[in-house]
Amino acid sequence: MELGGFVVMDASNSPGPVVFVIFGGGGDLAWRKLIPSLFHLHVKGELPDRFAIIAVDRAGYSDRTLRERLRAGVRQFSKPQRMRPKDWRGFSAHIHYLRAEFGAAKTYRDLAQRLTELDKAWGAQSVRIFHLATPPSLVGVIPRRLATSGLAGDRARARIVVEKPIGSDLESARALNGVLTKSFQEPQIFRIDHYLGKETVQNILAFRFANPMFEPIWNRRYVDCVTITVAEEVGVGHRGKYFERAGELRDMVQNHLMQLLCLVAMEAPVSFDADEIRDKKVAVLHALRRFTPEEVATHTVRGQYGRGLLGGKRVAGYRQEKDVAPDSTTETYAALKLHVDNWRWQDVPFYLRAGKRMARQVTEIVVKFRPVPHRMFPTDAVLAWQPTRVTLRIQPEEGIVVRCYAKVPGSLMRLRQVDMHFNYREAFKTPSPPAYATLLRDVMVNDATLFMRSDQVEAAWSALMPVLDAWRTVTPESFPNYAAGSSGPASADDLLRAGGHSW
Repeated sequence: MELGGFVVMDASNSPGPVVFVIFGGGGDLAWRKLIPSLFHLHVKGELPDRFAIIAVDRAGYSDRTLRERLRAGVRQFSKPQRMRPKDWRGFSAHIHYLRAEFGAAKTYRDLAQRLTELDKAWGAQSVRIFHLATPPSLVGVIPRRLATSGLAGDRARARIVVEKPIGSDLESARALNGVLTKSFQEPQIFRIDHYLGKETVQNILAFRFANPMFEPIWNRRYVDCVTITVAEEVGVGHRGKYFERAGELRDMVQNHLMQLLCLVAMEAPVSFDADEIRDKKVAVLHALRRFTPEEVATHTVRGQYGRGLLGGKRVAGYRQEKDVAPDSTTETYAALKLHVDNWRWQDVPFYLRAGKRMARQVTEIVVKFRPVPHRMFPTDAVLAWQPTRVTLRIQPEEGIVVRCYAKVPGSLMRLRQVDMHFNYREAFKTPSPPAYATLLRDVMVNDATLFMRSDQVEAAWSALMPVLDAWRTVTPESFPNYAAGSSGPASADDLLRAGGHSW
C-alpha cells in the first residue's frame, strides 16, 4: 500500500510502528552509521514491520537518489554482513526524503503532516524518534522547532537523539541541556555515545557483577592502578575545522574515556534499571578529585603529532592537515592521572590516555593488581615480577585477558606469566552487532540505560574544566612532540613512571 510516496505495510504481529526522522539524513553520519545500523536491525528482524525513515536535509535529493547514495554506504559499512538485493529492496522502500531548512516553520508543518498520514494509514500511533545527525550549532534550533510545532509534546511517543559533543565546556553544556529540557522532558532525551553500544563495553558490567570471583578484589585493597587507553591510527582527516576548536580532551576524553572510567569504578547497582545504573555512574564523576592548577602541570600531558611513519608509509603532521593552522596548538593526544575519592578507590590512580596517529589502534582497560604480600618462591623463580592484570579489550580484538603466574613444567620452581583468554568471536561464533544498531534499538524500545543524563554530562565537564582552563592559559612550546606512528609523547610515560607504573 502506498500513501504520499510512502510504502505502508500492515502486520498484526508488529511490535508497534516507529518512524525515524533523521535531521541531516543526507549527511555523513547517516551514510556511515545510522542507515547501515538500521539496515542491520531490519535484516535481523528487530525492526517492526510498520516503520519509516524520513531523512530531512537541505540537499537536492529525491527518494530515489537518496536511496542510491545510502545503498553505497550500507554496502561499504555493513560488513561482515552481506547485503542481499532482496533485503535492500525491502528496507529501502521505507526511506523517504524531505528537503527542508532546519530553521523554517514550514519544515515542521510538513513533517507533522507526513507523520499524521502514516499514523492514519497504520491505524495506530507511532513512536517518533528525532535523530539530530547535524552540526552542533543546530542542536539549539531543531528541538525548539519540534516543541513549538507540537511534535515534542507526547512524552510516550516522541524521543530525541542527540549526538556528541554536548557542549564544548561546562557552561555551554548547561546551556544546551537547558534548551533540550525546555523542549523535551528528560526521559525523552537520548544523548548518544556510540562507545556504550559496543558489546565489550557493556560486558564490563557482566564481567564485574555476574562473576563473584572478581568483584571482591575490585577495590583499593587489591588494585594497584587502572589504565584506560583509546589509541587511533587515523589522524583528523576531513575534521580539521571541528578538531581545531575541540582537541583530544574534548573529542575523546570528556565522553568516551570518562564513560569507560565510570563503568570500571562504579558501585554495584541494585537492579538493571536505567536510572539506577546512571546514578552509580554519576556518583563516580562526583567523586573525582578536582585538579588544582599545580596538579594540572604534574598530572596531565598533552601532545600533538608531527610527521612520521605509519604502516611503512610517511604521513603528515597535524599542522599539515587540511583546515589546520600551521602554528596550531591544539592537542591530538591527552593523558591524565585521576583519583576517585571514595572508600572503594581512595589513592588508586586511574590513568587515561587518548591519541591520534598512534602506532596501533587499540581501546582497552587494564586493571593491575598489587603484588602478593610475601614472595615465598626462590629468588631465581622469576626474572622480573610483573603485575597480575585483567585486560578488557574493546577494539579491535574484542575480549578479556587475565594474566597471572603459573609454574613452568620441569623439576625446578620457575614461574612465568600466562594468559587466560576470552574472545568474543571464538566464544559466540558471531560478530558483535554495530554499536549504533544496539543503541538505536534501545531508543526504539525506550531503554535509556546506555545513554547519558544531563547531570552525567555536566559532571564530566566539571571534572575536566580545571584542565581546560589551565591549558588555555599556557601555550605549549614543544608541539609537535610525538611522531606519527609512535606511542605518544615521552612525558606520558614519565607520568606513570613517577608513581612506579607503566601503560
